[in-house]
Amino acid sequence: MQNLLANDQIAMHPFVVAELALGSLRSRATTLEYLDFLPPARVAHLTEVRHMIEAQSLYSKGIGLTDAHLIASCLLTKGTQLWSRDAALMKIAAAFGILFKPTGDGKANP
Repeated sequence: MQNLLANDQIAMHPFVVAELALGSLRSRATTLEYLDFLPPARVAHLTEVRHMIEAQSLYSKGIGLTDAHLIASCLLTKGTQLWSRDAALMKIAAAFGILFKPTGDGKANP
């Protein structure tokens, strides 16, 4: 991740920052401030997300609205990949070809 950060290859979705803000963070103010400095990912409109959910049959797949927003944002921004540890989200991201698979050198596997 350090290589990606150093090469300006990480974007942050504001919903992720908001979700993290709801949790318990060490060095809370500093952590949130650093996250706010990352380039923002494109935020899909709710109508785009709803259309994607129906068109791609993403209901009853174990993901929530924030996950659906993340997928939509990646699909709307060419070349953007999703980095997650959530199994359901990873499965869907992989099916769309947007799952980030880090290698030891900090680059993505195609």
